[in-house]
Amino acid sequence: MPTTLPPAFAQPARARLVAAQGPGGPERAVTVSLRYACADPLAVHLVFPAAVTLAGTDVTWEFARTLLDEGLRRPAGAGDVHVWPWDGARTVIELHAPEGMAVVHFDTSTLHRFLRRTYALVAAGAEDVTGGVDRALAALLGHPGGP
Repeated sequence: MPTTLPPAFAQPARARLVAAQGPGGPERAVTVSLRYACADPLAVHLVFPAAVTLAGTDVTWEFARTLLDEGLRRPAGAGDVHVWPWDGARTVIELHAPEGMAVVHFDTSTLHRFLRRTYALVAAGAEDVTGGVDRALAALLGHPGGP
């Protein structure tokens, strides 16, 4: 019997959070959530729990799946999100916001496993973004049900 993958999934991931400031000190172990949805096939989401954020609420960072993929092999990114391999076993994701900067260290194998799961849902190059654009335009024009 064939298995059907869900249209979206979340994968918990252990990480080391290094922040210039924040609750719990400058460095701490944290479990974040890596999320992916077929409805937004070009993006991945990194969700930090409220206990480790300055806002005291869950904080989600969204960035390109290709950025994460490239950053596993070589330094990648511009602007608010940068990703690079650290020592063969770890990968660094650096996040910049007006409130400050955070550096998050992940086991590279965890990120590879997450990306394999995303590509099982939507293969690289097979992302159909027209549906998302149509939904965004419909919402902008006041047609929440779509065109």
